Amino acid sequence: MNSELQSQSKRFSVLIVDDEPANIDLLRGILSPYYDIKVAPSGIVALKIVEKFTPDLILLDVMMPEMDGFEVCRKLKSNKHYANIPVIFVTALVQGADEEKGFALGAIDYITKPVSPSITLARVKTHISLAHQMRTTEVLVEQRTADLLASQQSAITMLAAAGHYNDNDTGHHIWRMAAYSKCLALASGWSYEDANLLTQAAPMHDTGKIGIPDSILKAPRKLTDEEMDIMQSHASIGYNILCQSKTPLFELAAEIALNHHEKWDGTGYPNGLRGEAIPESARIVAIADVFDALTMKRPYKNAWSDNDAFQYIAEGAHQHFDPRLVEIFLGIKEQLLETKRYWNDLEKQGIVPSLTAFTPTP
Repeated sequence: MNSELQSQSKRFSVLIVDDEPANIDLLRGILSPYYDIKVAPSGIVALKIVEKFTPDLILLDVMMPEMDGFEVCRKLKSNKHYANIPVIFVTALVQGADEEKGFALGAIDYITKPVSPSITLARVKTHISLAHQMRTTEVLVEQRTADLLASQQSAITMLAAAGHYNDNDTGHHIWRMAAYSKCLALASGWSYEDANLLTQAAPMHDTGKIGIPDSILKAPRKLTDEEMDIMQSHASIGYNILCQSKTPLFELAAEIALNHHEKWDGTGYPNGLRGEAIPESARIVAIADVFDALTMKRPYKNAWSDNDAFQYIAEGAHQHFDPRLVEIFLGIKEQLLETKRYWNDLEKQGIVPSLTAFTPTP
């Protein structure tokens, strides 16, 4: 066991906290061949040491003047930076109530005085090993989560770009309208987490256009009834693509893709939904999408003024748009215009947006 400790645990550190020098010397003698040792003669000194040097484990005496071990443990566990440091109480107290109090405060074990060298070594080794394994697992989980998030963000970018692949004049439209959507969602009572999810889902609203022939997408004329039917099928195509994933993000994106052309009065497509039968996510994106499209310069039209675009949205209440959301949208004009300026500046500078933070709070 000793050779195993020497080979595997030398890099780990232990902080010994005790007001009795004899106890410190005893524990140091047991542990120093295998661990880097720091010592503190009081709880106050121990907390100062931890601020500058984070040990892998703390051996903590209970009965100390000024600040006892229970209070030291409480302070450690209440600080997110130190809460995961394993704490073992080393004490002559053997009453069950004292043990319960220590465990309730976050200690992981007790070693009773007079200490046994073999028991002390075994318990320190066990708890340092467990803590190290836990930290390693946490790092791996964080990395896996980051990798999955990066993959998801790449998928969002690709699907959003696919929907506008043959539309070279939209610029930052999909990102700007997503930012407008977030502003409106937050103003209408959505949680910050849900609004962020909406912001990521919104750029995929026209994914289905990838299935529409160029001859229809780029037709420099009014579409025939048959062509219009094909054009309108992009809502269902987008839904059928996005609903393949059962994650909350892509389920929301599928919902938006299917319903963002529905109208409050029931005259929209593809299903002629009316009023609150239309998912609120799609009602929000519909307003943001139209507002941004109006204020953009396109080959077939000049950009509308902001005031004219807001007036159009106002006039569309009860017919095209949810009247409650229209009222909220008009109530946050300054925030929307600041968001618009932000994105227009990025577009002028040729900056490609990053999904990790593409919805600033102006």
